[in-house]
Amino acid sequence: MEKIVEELQKQQNIRVNLSNLRQLIKDEKSCRKLAQIVEADDAMWIGFLGNEDAKTRKNIALLLGDISYQPAAEALWDGYNREQTLFVKSSYLEALGKLDVEDKLPQFWARVKELEQTPVSEENRKHVEEELRALRKIIIRYEGISRHTFSMKGKREVILVTNRIHREVVRRGIPDMETRIHPLGVSAICDSMEQLEKLRTYREILFPLEGQAFVEPDPREAAESVLEAGLLDLLRELHEGDGAYYFRVECRSDMTLSERSAFCKKFAAWLERSSGGALVNSTTDYEIEIRLVANKEGKLFPCVKCFTLKDRRFTYRRNAISTSIHPATAALIMELARPYLRENAQVMDPFCGVGTMLIERTRAVQAGDMYATDIFGDAIEMGRENAALAGVAINFIHRDFFDFTHDYLFDEMITNMPVRGKKTKEEMEALYSDFFRKAPELLKDNGVVIMYTNEIGFVKKQLRFHKEFTLLQETLMQSKGQFYLMILGVKG
Repeated sequence: MEKIVEELQKQQNIRVNLSNLRQLIKDEKSCRKLAQIVEADDAMWIGFLGNEDAKTRKNIALLLGDISYQPAAEALWDGYNREQTLFVKSSYLEALGKLDVEDKLPQFWARVKELEQTPVSEENRKHVEEELRALRKIIIRYEGISRHTFSMKGKREVILVTNRIHREVVRRGIPDMETRIHPLGVSAICDSMEQLEKLRTYREILFPLEGQAFVEPDPREAAESVLEAGLLDLLRELHEGDGAYYFRVECRSDMTLSERSAFCKKFAAWLERSSGGALVNSTTDYEIEIRLVANKEGKLFPCVKCFTLKDRRFTYRRNAISTSIHPATAALIMELARPYLRENAQVMDPFCGVGTMLIERTRAVQAGDMYATDIFGDAIEMGRENAALAGVAINFIHRDFFDFTHDYLFDEMITNMPVRGKKTKEEMEALYSDFFRKAPELLKDNGVVIMYTNEIGFVKKQLRFHKEFTLLQETLMQSKGQFYLMILGVKG
């Protein structure tokens, strides 16, 4: 750093040195060190904002923001207003966004209105949109986003998203309403979200645009199509409140990551511009998600997810770890296993994590005493909190299942088996071998094992060795990753 600073003091290789300096300040300590250097001679550093080279002005603006150098705020603001090179203007704003500039909010708003009303050539569109995004980011930082209240008016089609393998299972659980199978799950016509609150087997709710099938994978054409199909009318019918709707875009297709990213940015920009400011793209603070899902031909199905609609089904799940099962998947497992669940059964989970499987077990059919073991102590503590929030009594024990003993035997053993992760194939095979040896010691005759696993080969192998088990049910849960629900009976 010292050598670079020395060259800058001599006005040598300014653009390159400023760029190299930015690469060096990657932590708080180095930022503080550079801030002290800048403070000792800030006239020189701030003076670089007037350099004739546009990229030099860009680099110094970003650098002053990187170190949060508040004394540069006025110079950055003046530089932003003077700047004539479009690709540099957003750099000033990025820097100002890291400083205290709340007093300039009226000016930021005025610039947003000016840009929204000014015709833009295709050549300049990218840079103007970058400037708009940077301005809005600063405004959101201080004002937040305008909050709308979800309030669905009248009957509306909704899509209950679920794995296509189990759409009929979800459909059977839907209260008395018109339904049909949909590529994304199950379509239902309802006039109140309360009708769906007791159904635990779907992942999320999406709202399709009325009468809109698919749009072409062209950003401008897709944006114009969803607006013409009534996107804004849909949002107004689902919400109360004024102001712009802040949104993000999610595209699920076979495009590469870079292709999807480029498409989403252009699509969002066209939505903003074509909606006249009624829609504002914000990737960090938003109320809705506009989701585009590709079919086999690559065309995109548009729908909306409303984060204003609170999902209260799994509010107990305050804690989770990376290997935790999704609660809707756990609920779906219990629905599929319902014929084998006994009321007031004694149940245990040998690899309990944060307790989701047992909580969903007793939500499906009331259980008796429930025990849970895990070697990860933090998960045990998280599980205790989750169970308390759910109002469910579970005896969590920080212990290796293979060392666990109990005074009486259990009716059911329900578990999400550990995934391979960093374990070798041999280690996983040994785990399954130990499980099949240990489980009968804790289960009653005619007890059942309800197992969620992606190691079906190991399960089948152990079934050949352990004749005390019989396979009662084998159900593919997810094609990706080959996850199965295996229900095993213990012969009496």
